[in-house]
Amino acid sequence: MRRVAAAVAMAVIVIGAAIVLRSEGRLWNCACGQIYLWAGDIWSAHNSQHLLDPYAFTHVLHGFLFFWLASLVAARLWPAWQLTLTVLLEAIWEVIENLEFSIERYRTATISVGYQGDTILNSFGDILACVLGFWLARYLGVRLAIMVFFLTELVLLVWIRDSLLLNIIMLVYPVEAILRWQLG
Repeated sequence: MRRVAAAVAMAVIVIGAAIVLRSEGRLWNCACGQIYLWAGDIWSAHNSQHLLDPYAFTHVLHGFLFFWLASLVAARLWPAWQLTLTVLLEAIWEVIENLEFSIERYRTATISVGYQGDTILNSFGDILACVLGFWLARYLGVRLAIMVFFLTELVLLVWIRDSLLLNIIMLVYPVEAILRWQLG
């Protein structure tokens, strides 16, 4: 029964996030009219417009972080409710990330010069990626999860010249040298 209640709560959270995102002007899916499961070029107009893109891996890392947070502050909760808390936090992140203020910050402070915000489909993919990260962190244990976390950061740095850590740095305190390196 607890799992069913948690699943219903997560569905309500995701539907609520979709409603808020739509009310903020986010499109359901890519304006191109097509739906891709994967759009791998961060420099294309398809980035953040389809279900998954390279930045989905940063949302997997959100899942790691939210799992660790839930383990610290809500250790007594059943795992299904810890996951529900994670989904709530990620849904809030998606809404904040797609406010016009945030979109403009991404455009001016990061390599996401032409960023238009996520589609609702992409936000859903990001939430799914976060859920995957939660379960991976839970399954792997602390040591291995930390190794996977940093390995993912490293792979992203080499692959797309961006990562969760760089994204946070550039949003909070943009560094011109990092921006130049990211732009190649």
